[in-house]
Amino acid sequence: MVLFLSCVKQDSTAELYQIFSDARQYQLDSNPISATYAGIHTSNDRMPSVSENQMENNLNFWRSILDRLDIIKLKTLSKKDRVNHKIFRRIVNSRIKGIEYKDHLMPFNADSGFHTGLARLYKAMPFNTIEDYENYIGRLLDFPRYFNEQIANMRIGIKLGITIPQVVLNGYEVTIKTHVVDSPEQSAFYEPFQSLPNSFTGAQQSEIKERGKHAVMNGAVTAYAAFLEFFLNEYYPNARKTLGASELPGGIDYYNFKINHFTTLDLSAQEIHEIGLKEVARIRSEMDDIIASVNFDGSFSDFLNFLRTDSQFYAKTPQALLKEASFIAKRMDAKLPSLFNKLPRLPYGVAPVPEDLAPKYTGGRYVGPAEGSKEPGYYWVNTYKLDVRPLYNLEALTLHEGVPGHHLQNSIASELTDLPEFRKDLYLSAFGEGWGLYSEYLGIEAGFYTDPYSNFGRLTYEMWRACRLVVDTGLHAMGWSRQQVIDYLSSNTALPIHECTTETDRYIAWPGQALSYKIGELKIKELRQYAEIELGKQFDVRDFHDTVLGNGSVPLGVLEDQVKDWVATHKN
Repeated sequence: MVLFLSCVKQDSTAELYQIFSDARQYQLDSNPISATYAGIHTSNDRMPSVSENQMENNLNFWRSILDRLDIIKLKTLSKKDRVNHKIFRRIVNSRIKGIEYKDHLMPFNADSGFHTGLARLYKAMPFNTIEDYENYIGRLLDFPRYFNEQIANMRIGIKLGITIPQVVLNGYEVTIKTHVVDSPEQSAFYEPFQSLPNSFTGAQQSEIKERGKHAVMNGAVTAYAAFLEFFLNEYYPNARKTLGASELPGGIDYYNFKINHFTTLDLSAQEIHEIGLKEVARIRSEMDDIIASVNFDGSFSDFLNFLRTDSQFYAKTPQALLKEASFIAKRMDAKLPSLFNKLPRLPYGVAPVPEDLAPKYTGGRYVGPAEGSKEPGYYWVNTYKLDVRPLYNLEALTLHEGVPGHHLQNSIASELTDLPEFRKDLYLSAFGEGWGLYSEYLGIEAGFYTDPYSNFGRLTYEMWRACRLVVDTGLHAMGWSRQQVIDYLSSNTALPIHECTTETDRYIAWPGQALSYKIGELKIKELRQYAEIELGKQFDVRDFHDTVLGNGSVPLGVLEDQVKDWVATHKN
């Protein structure tokens, strides 16, 4: 009997890992971009397919994977593999529902999309041999086919009423027309041809450059030009006039799917809305205390206007903003050993948001490198319109996007060796963005926010995330208008009006995602408080942080189990 149970356990474990392997191989085969970023360069000459036929194949494949997962008897798996099964099943189920709800008919949102990262795709590709350049040329020439498939999907979306709301698309064409140029040398896609290896002969270099010019103009530029024409003449005029996700086919059920997808918890829109209102009231009280401490003579609204308009709070040049962000990042680097036992090997840099993205982009973002590339991670800082990039927010932004936020979190995950492959690059918003917001809070323990205005900036960032719980549910489940959201953000945070507007458009176009930050942060804080109470003097914040980050990105329920297991082990 013991031998039989052992064989069943081995068979179940083997089947589970075979499922993981089959799914990964399918992704690599069907999505060459994913393969490139995974450091696999056998399909660098192609773009993915997003045709109706391919989406049907994807749906059938993930349904078959779900069927195989459901056959496995969980009791026959180890505790670790039951966790792997649970996480993977959530991922697969989410992919199936995303296709069933036809998310692929809306392949972009208010600040990014299928087309916005392609100009930097070459950084994940090798350029050492003639074949490497031929692959890149082939990929560029495949752009028109790929873009046409995306356009075909968006045309179906127009017919079905599944589009990005029109109100958030004003000016979005800047993300497209930047790449519609008159000569290849003006294109970001020509960059790999600017400097060829010395091992190439003169004749080879000349041929590669000529073919590269042709591929840039007849591949990339042609594709972007077609997309620009479609966007301006078909998509924008016919985009839906409604705002909320509940107005899409599927209604409130679709928004509930998004809530669960992004928070990894079973919460209703009303529950989240109420949590948000309570957090807004708490943070507002702390903000009022700071205003009183600086002896400001005026109302809360007057103080916000002072922060938005006084020149002392704004950098004079892009370089000055980047230098200040870099200085903050370097100060935090020195604090990391007091907060963590384990630190990643990968370094990171500070750089401006690329010009083609900046006008419609958020204030900053972390961008990780492709696997196997020679690139570091990057903390991008938006230097567009310096008069809307306040310095009092910069400490919080830097800690969120750099360290101890996304760079630290993602880099540690990428270096883990005892996880299935699918978990090493997994990103669940509630965990990742929850950690990012928690990292802003850690700045207090690390000695940041000593200036009251910077501390107010930290609170306004926390308030911003609390407001998201109110306005995202307001928009997508309660019929709020765009102006209601802008007014709510502008009256409760010190965010510049420009950022209140761009953020509102982001929430409209990306339902549910904005909920992940505060929900995730509240769970991490809750678990830390639990550990501190249970362990008392035995509690070490470094061990707690290592426990939170030591298993990569996980659903919040799984994180709770892991922290409680760690506490129990420590107590024993």
